Parts: sequence; structure tokens; C-alpha cells
Amino acid sequence: MKPNAPSTAELALTAARIRRMVIEMCRQPKQGYAGQGLELADIMTVVFHDIKRPQDRFLLSTGHAAIALYAALWSVGEYEQEELMTYGFDGTEIEESPLDDLKGFEMTGGSLGQGPSQAAGLALGLRMQGSNARVICEVSDGELQEGAAWEGFMFAAARGLSNLVFVINDNGEQADGATAEVLDIGPLAPKFEAFGIKAIDVDGHDLTALRTAFRDAETAVGPVALICKTIPGKGVKTFDQFARVHYVRTTEEIWQAAADELDAQIADLEGVPA
Repeated sequence: MKPNAPSTAELALTAARIRRMVIEMCRQPKQGYAGQGLELADIMTVVFHDIKRPQDRFLLSTGHAAIALYAALWSVGEYEQEELMTYGFDGTEIEESPLDDLKGFEMTGGSLGQGPSQAAGLALGLRMQGSNARVICEVSDGELQEGAAWEGFMFAAARGLSNLVFVINDNGEQADGATAEVLDIGPLAPKFEAFGIKAIDVDGHDLTALRTAFRDAETAVGPVALICKTIPGKGVKTFDQFARVHYVRTTEEIWQAAADELDAQIADLEGVPA
């Protein structure tokens, strides 16, 4: 936890601003992984504004969820808005699934399921160096269909990596449909526990619950998996008209309606005492 931790009201405002940036990024090309950015906004807010210290490392295993990380990094001053407005365009560095040489990105996550192993190796290396840095690794539920992911979890548990937290984005959806219909991976908590990893189920949109879960993870012995239940497109009712919001391609009118909706949320939250 950072010193001078923000209030929950301040975090809620930040999350709304991150969601607004996600919409603006997709609005330029009129398409993008809006659902991913919106669903991860609360988690990213807690990580970057409450939990992550300068020495800590954040790995995004789900490469196509990069829009959420871009917006979070913007919220802490790592990117300018003008840079992010090129998201998804030809020739931009702000790619939908970026490479690991881009500012704020520790790994290339386009090939899913690779994050757990890389995070475990990084956490072990930091411990061997005597560092007190922690590693936070986001992983999507669809990635848990990959055997490589479980090799990483197994290694992390075998080495007792108490400096490692896996954040499982359990949104129940992937490119080809509902996760449970493509290849059911549940129940998750017993699986992680069987692999020797402490599992904590948490509402991925409850800022207070997320803060508590991350603090519990800090005192755990061995690695922890925060299984965060999230909703694709969370926070924007305009998108309720779509059956799925894994990737959104729509008109300027719809993007404007989503932007207006979030502008109203931000205005309301700005009037809430911190």
C-alpha cells in the first residue's frame, strides 16, 4: 500500500476517468477493446493508485487488454492523452497488443497464457537479489485454458513466492464466446488451492473489497490469486445494447453516448466529498 492512500471516493473518480479515456481511445478509430478497458478500470485504479510502489512490477499477461493499462498509466502521468489518441491506428506505437519495449509494458502478451511463468521468474529473480519488490500479474480467465499458465502457477507455489500476486480477470467471456462454453475452467478457487496458491474471491468492481484483498495478499505466505469477478463493459450502460463487448466496433453516435454517460458520472463523483 502506498503512503497517503486515497479515499474510496477518490478512487471511484479515478476509475471513472480511466473508463472515459478508454472510450476516447476507441472513439478515434471507432473500434477497440473497450469491454476489456472498462471491466479492468477498477482493478487498475486500485493497483496504480493504492497498491503499487515504485519498485513493484506489473505484468499484463492479456495483451489485448492493453487499453486498460494505457489508460491507467495515463492516469499516473506516464502517457499524454495525445499519445493515446493514436490507439489502434496504422504505424502507431500505441498498439492494441503492444510489445514489451513499450513504456509500462513488462512483457509481450499477444500469445496468451505466458504471463504466469514470466511473473514467477521475475518474482524469483527479485527475491534472489534481496529486493522487497512485489510482482502483480494480470491474467484473464480464458488464459487459464492454457497449460503453460498452470506450469507458471505450479512453479510459483513450489518456490513459495510470497512477493507474487496473480490478478485473475474472471469476466466469463472470450473471443469465441462464453468461457464456460468454449472450455469450462471453473471452479477456480479450488484449482488454485490444489496447486498450493492461496485463492481470494473478490468483486472486481468493489473498490473497498479489492483494497482489502490486496492487503490480505501482502501478508500471505506464498503466492496469491485474486479471482476478480468482472463484467465486460462495466460502467457504460450504452453498451447494454450489444450481446458482447469483448471488442466493440460501432458508430460515432454510440461512442459519443458512452462518453456523455461517463462525463455525467465524473461530474457526479467530483461533487462527492473525498
